[in-house]
Amino acid sequence: MENKTAVRTGEAPAPFQGAPYSQAIRAGDFVFVSGQLALRPDHAEIVGDSIEEQTEQVFANLRAILTAAGSGLDRLVKTTVYLADLGDFAGMNEVYAQHVGEVPPARATIEVSALPSGAKVEIEAVATI
Repeated sequence: MENKTAVRTGEAPAPFQGAPYSQAIRAGDFVFVSGQLALRPDHAEIVGDSIEEQTEQVFANLRAILTAAGSGLDRLVKTTVYLADLGDFAGMNEVYAQHVGEVPPARATIEVSALPSGAKVEIEAVATI
């Protein structure tokens, strides 16, 4: 396997509270994006009160990181969506559908007991280069 390369862009938040992970890793023909919250670069507070607002910011972060990696939202092949409340599924899904194109990626959606900073949604992704 080819070497892995860290992806870093100032257009998306740095690793949460300086934790030891990369925004994304390029390996071979794939880019693996760490879970993204509704944070703006250099801000510690979650953006938006609604699931729709938070999901929009998550996709802005995903787009920025994928672009920096030489990919894009249209090249997503797998996502995992973590929701603090599965009752937010419909609102998240409405925004999600607007960003993933006509051939949406494979996806798992999981309810978790809590997310960092009180976030409602976190999405991690795999895309082709």
